[in-house]
Amino acid sequence: MRIIVTKDYNDMSRKAANIISAQIITKPDCVLGLATGSSPVGTYKTLVDWYKKGDLDFSEVTTVNLDEYRGLTHDNDQSYYYFMNDNLFSHVNIDPAHTHIPDGTEPDAQKACDDFEAIVKSCGGTDLQLLGLGHNGHIGFNEPAEDFPKFTHCVDLTESTIQANARFFDKPEDVPTQAYTMGIGTIMRAKRILLIASGKDKAAIVKEALFGPVRPQVPASILQLHPDVTVVLDEEAASCL
Repeated sequence: MRIIVTKDYNDMSRKAANIISAQIITKPDCVLGLATGSSPVGTYKTLVDWYKKGDLDFSEVTTVNLDEYRGLTHDNDQSYYYFMNDNLFSHVNIDPAHTHIPDGTEPDAQKACDDFEAIVKSCGGTDLQLLGLGHNGHIGFNEPAEDFPKFTHCVDLTESTIQANARFFDKPEDVPTQAYTMGIGTIMRAKRILLIASGKDKAAIVKEALFGPVRPQVPASILQLHPDVTVVLDEEAASCL
């Protein structure tokens, strides 16, 4: 595991974008595993800027996203389908047919999860998986649990995650309570993993995830067992290390 400490969020975003862009340049037809939430927004903005300058070409890239809320339509501005198009896909020359996100509109949870797991396998797995880190140690929507889920599955979101997401919705009852997410096993099969975190509020969980015992109650702790992980933190997120 390599840990890189940067000055602030913008510096963290640029460093993460550097790592992703190097992956694209060295393997133009790479498979990128992508994340949503506030952490990667700056990284995506940087990648878009570099594309517009002619430094990056996404034409052969394939993407698979970590997760999607169950029940949100693609035109819902809180769906991750909408997020990815708004923050990255619609601004670069990626083939929409090569972008894959769990289908939150599929009411049959088992079908949605099996279909997405099959897509990831058909891509040959991910060359580089980008991850954020939840305050409770979740990666994707793999919440603290009694075991590490192996495959894409439907998860009941914890109350803390629901409350954290509530600020994005007009009414509390609009906040999704379930999501489809890559399993820990699916994530761990990525050839390389890039974890990013920023802010003082992430400092305690960063320390616990990276240096505490490996246990499913802190899902991100499993990353300690992956052979190729790079962690990019700002100074505040690294302040407990």
